[in-house]
Amino acid sequence: MTTHPTAPAAPARPTAPALTAPGFPEEPVRARARLGTAAVFPDPAAYGSRLFGPAATAAGDALDRMRIVPPVFMPERLEKLIDLAREPEFDDVDLTTRVGGFTARLPLYLSAFGSTRAGSGDLAVHASRQAARLGIPMVIGENMVPVHGYRRGGAGGGDATRSALLARVEAYLEAAPDGAGGIVVQQSTEDADSEVWNLLYSDPAFRPLLETGRLAFELKTGQGAKPGLGGMTVVDRAEAEQLARRFTVCEVFGPDAPRSLRCATPGTFTEEILRQQLRFMRNNFPKARTWVKFHPGRDIGHAARTAWAAGADAVTVDGAEGGTGWAPGVFLDQVGLPLAEALRRIGTPTGCLLATGGVWEGGRAVRALALGAGAVGLGRAALVAVDEDPEHGLERLAGALALELRLLVSALGKYTPAALAPDDLWSPPPFPDPYAGPDPYAGPDPYAGPDPYAGPAPDPHRAPVHPRATVHTQASAPAPAPDQAPPTASAGPSAPGPAPADGPGRSA
Repeated sequence: MTTHPTAPAAPARPTAPALTAPGFPEEPVRARARLGTAAVFPDPAAYGSRLFGPAATAAGDALDRMRIVPPVFMPERLEKLIDLAREPEFDDVDLTTRVGGFTARLPLYLSAFGSTRAGSGDLAVHASRQAARLGIPMVIGENMVPVHGYRRGGAGGGDATRSALLARVEAYLEAAPDGAGGIVVQQSTEDADSEVWNLLYSDPAFRPLLETGRLAFELKTGQGAKPGLGGMTVVDRAEAEQLARRFTVCEVFGPDAPRSLRCATPGTFTEEILRQQLRFMRNNFPKARTWVKFHPGRDIGHAARTAWAAGADAVTVDGAEGGTGWAPGVFLDQVGLPLAEALRRIGTPTGCLLATGGVWEGGRAVRALALGAGAVGLGRAALVAVDEDPEHGLERLAGALALELRLLVSALGKYTPAALAPDDLWSPPPFPDPYAGPDPYAGPDPYAGPDPYAGPAPDPHRAPVHPRATVHTQASAPAPAPDQAPPTASAGPSAPGPAPADGPGRSA
């Protein structure tokens, strides 16, 4: 009997959870953080007394509405059968993946949390340790050093506490297996002013990562929570005064409010600036991998191709569904491309493509992988899982997701995530709008050629004919027999008819 290793089931949480995630499937994620792979299936106690069928769930976004469609004929399963000399099973799916130059045991990575309160405290440290045990890469978000400083801590560091960034790095290194995983550190405009990458690249603590090729720097140009804006956090009065030297602090909550809004700049990018930045990264930090993160902009396909052509080891696209940080409501609800559309505009990637945005279970992950992503990121799902169980919640969540991935990929007759393709998905056609009239701005499609199946165009001068009427024309009327004279027009006046068309032998 095959068993799937997972952390032991979590005991009942003694205190109320600290985090909430409105609009996100928080309760199913918490259930997976407690139960692990058991949460993939219905309650086994209902077996034999309940009939199971599709659940009446909400429609979701465009990615969720896609159906995963296994074929009937599976040549790749036959190849696997021959290779194994037995019928393949879902446990034969190999989920080991190359993620931005790293080896990952699952096609997952821990998304960036940044300098928000939820992403900078103990929960982030617990998530880092569990990501390391899973053998998946971890991304550390922007503005960690400008906000929290860079302190070694302990007897040799001079400060009583470590900085938030180094606390996460040390937790990851303590649990990381040999040959798997890696650490990715973002840099934004304010990070560049603090020379974050220079600090890390020259720090002896990072030497093991450099020597094993498991350190990457990620140039952040935007994020899904607020495309086109920089990072935002809420700070108290004392912290606002301290950060005002490096960030813009706005009194949007009122002049007498105890809290202020800290804003970072998004940075300015053009094609040439992006190419120069990537060239700088590769030249100055040759032992570190080079990643780029984009917000879901309308030109995301062109931006991704530009980054790959400039040598990026990975391009991350943050769908509009993504984001763990603070953002204006209008941005969360109305700005940026959904992840499905961003992946469609990128098309077939020419390098490693990573995707984030509302991923928490295997179905959404498989759809993103089939649309070109090499791995998917866990952001809100990871924080909620760790909030449910700080010791093993993320590991159980990832174990449930891995089981679903193996089941789904095997059902498609494939045995690696890289074998997934767009034809493994079906999108329902959009429903016509009964109130929509013709588009006054729609013109002919300049790329549309003639329809090979279309018949001759209708004659605009010919009166419409009822579909059941029998029409006899000169061309279609039966020819007279050789010994029969052609019919002649009857004498007498007749109603005028349409003028005959010109033809061979007819004079004007």
